[in-house]
Amino acid sequence: MNAKRAYGDYQTPTEFADEICKYLKNDLNLHPSAVLEPTCGIGNLLKSSLALEAKEYCGIELNPDYCRLCRQEISDEKVNIVNANVFDIPSVNFIHNKESVLVLGNPPWASSSTLSSIKGGNLPTKTNFKGINGIEAITGSGDFDICEYIILKFAREWRGRQTTIAMLCKSSVARNIFQDLKREEINFSSFLILNFDSNKVFGVSTSACLLVVSLSKEKSSPNFCNLYDFKSPEDIKGRLNYNNGQLFNALKEDSEDFEGTSTFEWRQGLKHDCSKVMELIKKNEILQNSSGKKVEIEKDLVFPLIKSSMFKSPLIHSFSRYVLVTQKKPREETWRIETDYPKTWQYLEENKELFEKRKSSIYSGAPPFSIFGVGRYSFAKYKVGVSGFYKNPLFSLLYSKEGKAVMLDDTCYFISFDRYDPAYVAMLLLNSKRVQTFLKSITFLDSKRPWSKKVLKRIDFKKITETLNIKDLQETEQELNLSAYITSRMYDNFKASIA
Repeated sequence: MNAKRAYGDYQTPTEFADEICKYLKNDLNLHPSAVLEPTCGIGNLLKSSLALEAKEYCGIELNPDYCRLCRQEISDEKVNIVNANVFDIPSVNFIHNKESVLVLGNPPWASSSTLSSIKGGNLPTKTNFKGINGIEAITGSGDFDICEYIILKFAREWRGRQTTIAMLCKSSVARNIFQDLKREEINFSSFLILNFDSNKVFGVSTSACLLVVSLSKEKSSPNFCNLYDFKSPEDIKGRLNYNNGQLFNALKEDSEDFEGTSTFEWRQGLKHDCSKVMELIKKNEILQNSSGKKVEIEKDLVFPLIKSSMFKSPLIHSFSRYVLVTQKKPREETWRIETDYPKTWQYLEENKELFEKRKSSIYSGAPPFSIFGVGRYSFAKYKVGVSGFYKNPLFSLLYSKEGKAVMLDDTCYFISFDRYDPAYVAMLLLNSKRVQTFLKSITFLDSKRPWSKKVLKRIDFKKITETLNIKDLQETEQELNLSAYITSRMYDNFKASIA
């Protein structure tokens, strides 16, 4: 299984490959001078593309066994199969007739971190190709989808030419490519996303599509792209709009404009990658780890914990799960634990082997038992948090009756407050119908994590408070089944604090 995963290997079924090429020829009226398939695998798409009657065909494939299969299956003299790594050579070098090229393919559906973790060789040179800085780059945002990297590589290499790029990819990748082309000012005349049932075609549960981009010689860059269903490409199912560097669901006409920059900084929860040791359960006032073993440690470094599945109420203040917090800031030395909290240090030392097995590069060279996603903000008394995963986001006000800060895991996001009242107001604002409608216009619910820091930081609280009145908050309070607490004075104080 890993051998296939190392190539991001989802071979295109022959019947589906035929349907794709039939669509390109009959519906889009494509008649390319040459067809290039950069990751041709066993050659199903390349073979189907012969129906397009191009003068020249080239399939590039890293796996030598697949190259042999391709040559056996496709005997047409117009077809050249090259055993090469698509990351090493500019693709324009493989095609002689560049009059109107079709770049067709099904690139690997895997992230750089996934392929690295299984020692896959099908990777470009390690690079932060979107220029992400700081902690986001090393804790996940710098990770990228190989498919996106490949499609963008070809868009860059064929820019300024009359070229069509038709690729199978995850829907999230297609949306990223749309933004990439706009931001890099790569000219294109049309951008189509045709969704299909990836579970039926490939046996994988992810939102996927056929992406068709028509690059242009002329200056052209539409601000929208239409969404279709591959089975009924004549009907528009949705539309994306690009505005000021951001994407919107254009058909959500009832959404208000709360787009901007968040007054409060959204943070991601703790990352430790060692839940067997770090996460504890309290039963009858006794702490246990996931193995059910009693854990006798000092309580100072033990904090209440919220995970994504626990966001079930707008107010959360009692807890059964806890987490051991070994640092107050990233890369802080941990030797003090041995002196100040000897029982905790002994517990950590007893489980040292599990920490040493953590694969993420962020722990390389860090003090023993390090964590990430921690700072002064982590120890705020009140937080408003949300799970990154669910389609209908419930924002919860988090605090502990014990007075200790509540920690969130790294699947969650939060903003911090020193006082209860402004946190309560923020929670109501975020859960109000009008803000919820806006949120669903700026994210995509088929994403693995619809509610990310990238999305949440687009919420402009100033715009919201200029639009929503005290009645809106009172109605939200009732909808959440909360006792009446919000007052006009409380709301006015909140608005003054962010003015």
